[in-house]
Amino acid sequence: MRSKVVTTAAEAVADVPDGASLAVGGFGLSGVPNALVQALYRQGASRLSVVSNNCGAMESGLAVLLASGRIARVTGSYIGANKEFARQYLAGELEVELIPQGTLAERLRAGGAGIPAFYTPAGVGTQIAEGGLPWRYDGRGGVALGSPPKEVREFDGVRYVLEHGIRTDFALVRAAKGDRHGNLVFNKSARNFNPLAAMAGRVTVAEVEQLVEPGEIDPDAVHLPGIFVQRVVALTPEQAADKKIERRTVSS
Repeated sequence: MRSKVVTTAAEAVADVPDGASLAVGGFGLSGVPNALVQALYRQGASRLSVVSNNCGAMESGLAVLLASGRIARVTGSYIGANKEFARQYLAGELEVELIPQGTLAERLRAGGAGIPAFYTPAGVGTQIAEGGLPWRYDGRGGVALGSPPKEVREFDGVRYVLEHGIRTDFALVRAAKGDRHGNLVFNKSARNFNPLAAMAGRVTVAEVEQLVEPGEIDPDAVHLPGIFVQRVVALTPEQAADKKIERRTVSS
């Protein structure tokens, strides 16, 4: 099998075009592919549609692309403390599809597994299923674009809403360890969305903190097999060690 390693993050994202859709891993500031996002920022692609749990924080991760006006649409679960995200959404500058976090995870996994749609009870009886959830505001407090209603069916006396799997043009993820064939291992909370985002991308790029040779990762320890990964970028020691803390708490 050929090596999937590319020399630089810039080379790895050079072909991402304007208007591309991207699944991006990370949970808060954990497991965010910062080197790839920074390379994409320098590359200049715009009008991006992003699928990610949240849209960066503390001027890190996707917040860099968001602040520069390069993101047109976000599919995610959490706005959090990102004030610029909230401002753009309420001002009508950004289209946002907010969905339950577990549904987002399963939509990514389903897309990567070739499952076009599935039923879930999450969101039944709410605007998630009934429609009208604001996707885009008009900047004056009104809703310019609302979500459409979704199919609801009953199974064994329980109502479920139909959700579609997600596939994106590209995926950007970060792993603690990876080999030249693209087999990846994630560390703790970084495992939340990174494997699912990687599965959803038609072209998946992984930045790895530690690059090893094929065979050095025990097959039982692989969290994501290399079949889902097309490009691997090895981080420098400085990049691998750069892990920001969103809310630092200390004990007396």
